[in-house]
Amino acid sequence: HTNKLREGVELGMEEFGDPEGEPVFFFHGWPSSRLQGVMADRPGRELGMRVLSLDRPGLGASALMENRRLVDWPELLASVADRLGFEKFLVLGVSGGGPYALASAWKMPERISAACVVCGAPPIAELRDAKLLLPAYRILLALYRQYPNSLRGLFRMARPFATIEPPEWMWPLILRVLPASDREVFRSEEVRRAGFRSYLGSWRGHPDGVFSDAKIYAEPWGFEVETITVPVTVWHGRDDSNFHWSLAESLAKRMPTAGWHLVEGEGHYSLAFRRMGEIMGDLKQIAHGRGESGGWGCGA
Repeated sequence: HTNKLREGVELGMEEFGDPEGEPVFFFHGWPSSRLQGVMADRPGRELGMRVLSLDRPGLGASALMENRRLVDWPELLASVADRLGFEKFLVLGVSGGGPYALASAWKMPERISAACVVCGAPPIAELRDAKLLLPAYRILLALYRQYPNSLRGLFRMARPFATIEPPEWMWPLILRVLPASDREVFRSEEVRRAGFRSYLGSWRGHPDGVFSDAKIYAEPWGFEVETITVPVTVWHGRDDSNFHWSLAESLAKRMPTAGWHLVEGEGHYSLAFRRMGEIMGDLKQIAHGRGESGGWGCGA
């Protein structure tokens, strides 16, 4: 679907899961697209959850919004929910989608029953030391802070090459840089193809879409997570090499309504692919006051 919200503003959307189920908006990572929501398809059908995965502005089938900020997202989400007739719903953000789930929970506590963050990006602008980020992220962050226009140009130049699918023989070389848990999950051809399709979808949007989406992570979020009042469940793999688990734990501790799940033997990608059913089940439980933690706060 394409949701035309107002003049020049439209968001692409893909649906997964149970079409008659409880609505949960899925926010993809970076660089990715609405197609990443496929990882929630089977769990959604099994749990009775209707998964609505949105392209962010400039990515996939969504129009670019100039000078977009993270705090602009809840208004767009509310407009889509209104069009679909949802008064209440859940939100789930994976990796780069995590900040969008938290921004939505902060802005719309009367409409969001619960929020979930899986291997989420931390508030990078607040970090004193970037060593807990993936080295590639550190390089991009440094370039953005010193040469933002040059970095924009590099993204445009990279676009034709970024959309070329690696040949089968190259995958073992690519996967060598990942933790063992992530390598294991990407040995599946089905998972590799699903991951590449969602990644490819991001580059098929506006020429500046991937860059525009990336730069938001380098800027202040524009709200205090301490003021979030809806239940939040935070999941992170101990082997995550993109965002060290301690960053997610620190963020969870700042939210009075957050439950913390550190999962042994899972990395940045394997956690979402292998444990999505458990994660979505937990989200549904806390939305209806049936969480296992017996209260909110950071547990092991």
